Amino acid sequence: MKRRLLLTTVTSLILPGAVLATGPQKGDTDTIPKPKALSLEEIDLQDYPLAARLDSLLFTNFFQDSSLVSFENQNDSTVLNSNLIPDLHDSIYEARIADLNALSPMDLDYNPVVRSFIDLYSKKRREQVSRMLGLAHYYFPMFEQALDKYNMPLELKYLAVVESALNPKARSWVGAAGLWQFMYSTGKLNGLTVNSYIDERNDPIKSTEAACKYLTKLYDIFGDWNLALAAYNSGPGNVNKAIRRSGGQTNYWAIRPFLPRETAGYVPAFIAVNYIMNFHEDHLIFPSEVKPSYFSTDTVVVKEKVSFEQLSELIDMTEEELEFLNPAYRYKVIPKISGKQYHLILPSDKIGLFIANEDSIYKIAETHFAQNKKAAPALVKMNDRLRHKVRRGEVLGTIAEKYGVSVSSIRRWNGLRGNTIRVGQRLTIYPRRLPKTTVASSSTKSSSSKPAAAKVSTPKGEYETYRVRNGETFYSIAKKYPGVSAQNIMSWNGIRNARSLKPGMTLKIYPEG
Repeated sequence: MKRRLLLTTVTSLILPGAVLATGPQKGDTDTIPKPKALSLEEIDLQDYPLAARLDSLLFTNFFQDSSLVSFENQNDSTVLNSNLIPDLHDSIYEARIADLNALSPMDLDYNPVVRSFIDLYSKKRREQVSRMLGLAHYYFPMFEQALDKYNMPLELKYLAVVESALNPKARSWVGAAGLWQFMYSTGKLNGLTVNSYIDERNDPIKSTEAACKYLTKLYDIFGDWNLALAAYNSGPGNVNKAIRRSGGQTNYWAIRPFLPRETAGYVPAFIAVNYIMNFHEDHLIFPSEVKPSYFSTDTVVVKEKVSFEQLSELIDMTEEELEFLNPAYRYKVIPKISGKQYHLILPSDKIGLFIANEDSIYKIAETHFAQNKKAAPALVKMNDRLRHKVRRGEVLGTIAEKYGVSVSSIRRWNGLRGNTIRVGQRLTIYPRRLPKTTVASSSTKSSSSKPAAAKVSTPKGEYETYRVRNGETFYSIAKKYPGVSAQNIMSWNGIRNARSLKPGMTLKIYPEG
């Protein structure tokens, strides 16, 4: 039966190098065995009973929402079958949007273009709308709090629905990221940090703050919220060009024909989202997978490096739950960096357990990192951009491995729709690691111009089989095995072309490299 360790203030049992109860006993002087590897599952942290009871009372009285029960399990085909929904007359849509417009300082107009987007959301994207309604329970209070702080229309919360479908880890093919789809440069100008450990464009709170600042600047420039939205989507320059080409018009609908194609549908989509999020029940669309309220969470400053894996076991949460609340941490690791403060968002009923055992958690994490060492990425800021010139024989997979990034990231940074690259092409790379180079003095350089053959490790020990999943690459698989490279895996399996990797394939992996 698994033995449980109760930790409150006594942490010396698990300090690095300490011997647990299964270690050497008094009199064992011949050899000193290595300490037992720390098992997170064996640790049972406890909160102070009175404080835990008070948290429970606070949650019951202030945060528990009994209305959530009626939204659960609303996913059957009857609810989502759009054939059961009769088409509504234009006059109904027009009247409903007029009601929304009367409550908003924004111009919410109805026309055939807006109707086409309402049909898109109410008929073709019903399941997506259902999911977004569940996510809105968490995100909308957060958005409204920030919008109110900047004295902005609360309806702007629906912009994140248009931008990212409320997915904090959404990425566009041109490199925009997060709920509010910031490009790297625009995010940096609005105070968002991106490095190899953290991408604040994916941080819901910080990116929402940045979006409010940016939208406020755009409104100050154009004096019209619809023009500010258009500028948010395609840039102020494109809106100014459209104003000139329209003969100096400053109404969105007047300049719309002169805007980029995507922006021409941006404001109509925003109005349609306003409609569908308010009248979804009339189209038999209901929230699915309702998330907890934003107000039932709390934030703590993390003082030491800790991973989601460790927190998952220690405070009894799944890694998925931790990642949902803290999506900015790219490797599910909260780093410790001098001069920086990093925060952890937890449910209100977990924050007390963390605080009551904070010192123990940090020491457990330190021990666990030491006993389960994996190659962690060096901290590389995303503005440490470099240009890579494609050489003969290189493919995206080998370039990605060289810089410790994914193939999809290289495609996104360079606007590539496929894997085809040409010799001499220059690629923008935001490296997570810099390639190893050997610098030799002129006196020790070899006179031979023949390049050294690439080293491929010889298989050692027993191999294990690995079944390839959809979307995986040789590089992403190799990252799961310390000391193993993508080239190793290709060599062991007699594969010469990285593009030949297919979902369902079985590969031989020698974990020892």
